[in-house]
Amino acid sequence: MDLKRPRLGAALLLGYLAYLLTIGVVGCARRAPARLATVAQAKAQTSASCADCHAAIFAAWQGTDHALASRPVAAGDRAAFTATAAIEDGGSRFEVTWPADHPVMTQAGSGIQAVAPDFILGSKPLWQPVLPVGRGRWQPTDLAYDPAKHEWFNVFGQENRRPEEWGHWTNRGMNWNSMCAQCHLTGYQKHYDTAADSYQSTWVEHGVGCIQCHGPTAPGHGANAKPGANLVAKADRAKSQQTCLTCHARSEQLTGDFQPGDSFADHHRLALPVDATFYADGQQREEDFNGTSLRLSRMGHAGVSCLDCHDPHTTKTILPADNNQLCLQCHAAPGRVLPGGTRAVVIDPTAHSHHAAGSTGNSCVACHMPTTTYMQRAPRHDHGWLKPDPLLTKELGIPNACNRCHTDKSPEWADTAATNWYGAKLDSSQRARTRAVAAAQAAQPGAGAALLAVLQKEDIPAWRATLLELAVPYLERSPEILSVARTSLRAADPIERAAAVRLLSRQTGEQENLRPLLRDPVRLVRLDAELALSPSLASGSKERSELDAYLAVSLDQPAGRLRLGRDLANRGQLAEARKEMEIAAAWDAFSPAIHEELGFVLNEQGETLAAARQFLRAAELQPADSASAARAALAFAAAGQLASAESALRLAVARDASFDRAWYNLGLLFARTERLPEAIAALQKAEAINAAAIDYPYALATVLLRVNDRDAAQAAARRALAIKDRKSTRLNSSHSQQSRMPSSA
Repeated sequence: MDLKRPRLGAALLLGYLAYLLTIGVVGCARRAPARLATVAQAKAQTSASCADCHAAIFAAWQGTDHALASRPVAAGDRAAFTATAAIEDGGSRFEVTWPADHPVMTQAGSGIQAVAPDFILGSKPLWQPVLPVGRGRWQPTDLAYDPAKHEWFNVFGQENRRPEEWGHWTNRGMNWNSMCAQCHLTGYQKHYDTAADSYQSTWVEHGVGCIQCHGPTAPGHGANAKPGANLVAKADRAKSQQTCLTCHARSEQLTGDFQPGDSFADHHRLALPVDATFYADGQQREEDFNGTSLRLSRMGHAGVSCLDCHDPHTTKTILPADNNQLCLQCHAAPGRVLPGGTRAVVIDPTAHSHHAAGSTGNSCVACHMPTTTYMQRAPRHDHGWLKPDPLLTKELGIPNACNRCHTDKSPEWADTAATNWYGAKLDSSQRARTRAVAAAQAAQPGAGAALLAVLQKEDIPAWRATLLELAVPYLERSPEILSVARTSLRAADPIERAAAVRLLSRQTGEQENLRPLLRDPVRLVRLDAELALSPSLASGSKERSELDAYLAVSLDQPAGRLRLGRDLANRGQLAEARKEMEIAAAWDAFSPAIHEELGFVLNEQGETLAAARQFLRAAELQPADSASAARAALAFAAAGQLASAESALRLAVARDASFDRAWYNLGLLFARTERLPEAIAALQKAEAINAAAIDYPYALATVLLRVNDRDAAQAAARRALAIKDRKSTRLNSSHSQQSRMPSSA
């Protein structure tokens, strides 16, 4: 078998997310008045303390989704809790009583016995009770209340999540301290105790209040009555948008210490459409809020920000959207000059849409900002402003706005209409990029070349970062991507620089190219460089301390334990890495990635049978994945469990009949167990799939000799020699060209 113990190099340590924002980058230096380290001062600055001088704004803010993002349970909630003795949906059921001045909830079989909810999470279109469950933990229930319909429902629909699942309402995927509070409270600090696995969380006030967006005001601000003396004024749109993104974008926290005025990329890693979280064109699929869509959009690239459309105090749009006024503030003649310096395209909605004025089809937001409903009752607009493209629905199953409205029509019908109206305009960079991203997400062989072609034309940094992320598996077949990535290390936008660091960290020999990024002005980029170079960081150094602080931020979640485990493994501390990964696996037993990476560590420790079982579990949790099954097979073979190895290899080729390496290993296993006809057939399949691999005809020749088919063996050997000669010719040609290069090359 060709099992090699997986090398735990830079390829392991970077994780799955990536990201950031470009506008108004502020370095890592902190101004003392900006920090909630001045918590004593901040606690005196609740939103109510701002009302005397800012009465109109305070009045506009009261009662909004921001103000009511979190609140204590109140007497006014009694009707919701007492309408029935039990609330149930989606397999979840609570007995509810209101014995005194608060409700009491009990769920049989969950350990939640007679617990009084402390908080209400959210306001409209739904809210959830938040229950204290011990050790400083709070958990929002899966049963939520619809205040418009006056009914309870399950936010997971009819999924019937099991209590042992990470995403069950009693588990860490629904932990309020870690997953909710940061964006529903003002001045929140998590204060997780790693040793005790407990919380001592603190906050300034419920809801999203004044200092959450503006920061604690400077000393004497009220007394001096100087408008704008607060840290971030509304007029500073670049800084304001950084604050909006911390809650209105799916991201990973890097510090847990963002303050208004900071750079988003110094504290958060923005999620990009590298997996099923987004559709291949960038449309939102899962509940990922709007920040990524904005960063991917042509409008966001032109400098359009949240505050160009939204009033953060009322949480309403600054103009009506239903009659297109909001969009026409820029797109009416002569076209507004946008912050980035470009002029918005002038659009006549009726001529452009081919729909009558006042109809849904004439609505800008209906066509370019379609809604997706999350948590069963919460519709949200996509902020990518993409062209509806029914052809991509036909090709890739990506939804389009035309068929979202015309549900009785087919994508073919919509494609015909769109083509008749817009013609070649639809065959744009959006379509080419979507096809390349979809090919990469599906691991298609030619995806590397497609990604490279799109990268050479793409100018939106968030898309360039996405394409670089997706290109990692194709470096061997498209080495030109390395050159693009090296150039991207000098990109203006840190989201692109960070993606380039992550790509190059997967390639041996790139360490010296990454070392200058340890001094990057943006923490996101530095952290990815520190992760890549972690084994070489000196203990106690500034870089090591910054990286260790980051690795400590999310240790209350399995992803954080896994991330720490990866870093420990890459530093050669396998026992410690194993401990962290085993904790992660216990906390999220249904994560294939955790089982797979634990398998790598076990394999590196020489425990190949235990590693094989982890790889096999990862394969079981991913019914369409063949790579994990193949890894399990190789580990089983190394452990001498040939029957299990054969079973896993058969699973791999059943899932992917074009998996040439699995056929090759299956052929070797058959040969090893004296099933020579089966070995010949498997090796022939491997060679038919990949005629450029020298191993396949060579192995086939040895097996053919064993069955005394000398002519066929000689033919296979000649094919192997021909492959060797072609590779030698290409290598010599490459060396010759290099020798003729001028010395300045």
